[in-house]
Amino acid sequence: MRICVVGTGTMGSGIVQALIQSGLEVLQKGRSVASLERATAGITRNLARLVEKGKLKADDSTACLARQKTTLSYADLEDCDLVIEAIAEDMEVKKGVLRELDAICKPTAVIGTNTSSLSITELASATRRPDRVVGIHFFNPAPVMQLVEVIRGQLTSDDTYALAVDFATKMGKTPVGVNEAPGFVVNRMLIPMVNEAIGILADGVATREEIDTAMQLGANHPMGPLALADLIGLDVCLAIMEVLYAEFADPKYRPHPLLRKMVRASLLGRKSGRGFYDYGS
Repeated sequence: MRICVVGTGTMGSGIVQALIQSGLEVLQKGRSVASLERATAGITRNLARLVEKGKLKADDSTACLARQKTTLSYADLEDCDLVIEAIAEDMEVKKGVLRELDAICKPTAVIGTNTSSLSITELASATRRPDRVVGIHFFNPAPVMQLVEVIRGQLTSDDTYALAVDFATKMGKTPVGVNEAPGFVVNRMLIPMVNEAIGILADGVATREEIDTAMQLGANHPMGPLALADLIGLDVCLAIMEVLYAEFADPKYRPHPLLRKMVRASLLGRKSGRGFYDYGS
């Protein structure tokens, strides 16, 4: 199977790393030479850390990197069997990419989207092959997290769904089937919890450390909700809350004003160096 990942950000590069570590070859499509170089450098550093920790042999790291190819041209995707879009969580931007993919990819190719909350059905409407569009939602960090949500749009065919499930399984991941609904399964539960934690902080009920410690020790969570928000990215959390609020029209999904304010200030978490915690050092 010829596989391509479109995107060079945290998720795009994470998916590429997960693929090459599982022994699969992958073509990574980027918008610029600089973005592809940053992505490859990041993957190389991650693999080097695994070697240092004794979790990966040096020869295996070299073999992994040899399985990653890069391109700037959509034309190089025409023979791919599966293309996974992993760009910004923006409906119109994603639709634009899916139109490009639909125009260049062979008719039998499946288009997967790594969206964390957007409608698969609406994204598929940008193509002439809605039956061959499916959600393939990895979680950050993609090389580590075991779960992949495989999301059926209204018109996703059984064959397309089966291909996506088989693909995730061959990667060594655990696929969970989802019938499209706002936020799917994990983020429909998780992000409102994060939003509530932000409200608790804003109300002065407890400090950030106290909130996170309470959920770690009281609910046995491996990471507190505010630290988790920083890991996910506050911009991503806000985007998911806005999708939930728009789709359900239920006030319980209204993004907290503090979340909006922090995103406006570009305090996005780990990716920006500062969020609820400071990562500058």
